[in-house]
Amino acid sequence: MELKIVKIEKPDEVNFILGQSHFIKTVEDLHEALVSSVPGIKFGLAFCEASGARKIRKSGTDKEMIDLAVKNAERIAAGHTFIVFLKDAYPINVLNAIKRVPEVVNIFCATANPTQVIVAETEDGRGILGVIDGQPPVGVENEEDESWRKEFLRKIGYKLG
Repeated sequence: MELKIVKIEKPDEVNFILGQSHFIKTVEDLHEALVSSVPGIKFGLAFCEASGARKIRKSGTDKEMIDLAVKNAERIAAGHTFIVFLKDAYPINVLNAIKRVPEVVNIFCATANPTQVIVAETEDGRGILGVIDGQPPVGVENEEDESWRKEFLRKIGYKLG
């Protein structure tokens, strides 16, 4: 077995979701889940088929995001994995809909952070072992940090009052 580190290549402001599923139907079902969750959403997705033709299947509403998804899927090249790139949208708006897609078995991450994917390669193929999502913590929040967090979440509309 050989371990590889694959860095997700994307613009800083773009969010993405990396997951695993089990069937070619994933592409169309994820597409439907995304457009049903956020009207006018701009996204691209790619799915690495693990059997049969073993193609990278793709879909989306934004060519730039579709191209980004395909490029990263080619680099990861792990069977039955998918990657969704979001433009001007956030994982929190679509993550539950993606998790409800029957083929989805795992979500590795949903982030805009710099991310590395840990891939294992054997004679039978490649699989994702996990991800490194962002940087390690530099301390524990104090009262001022807690106040900032609570105020920020209310300011952007994710918490009430």
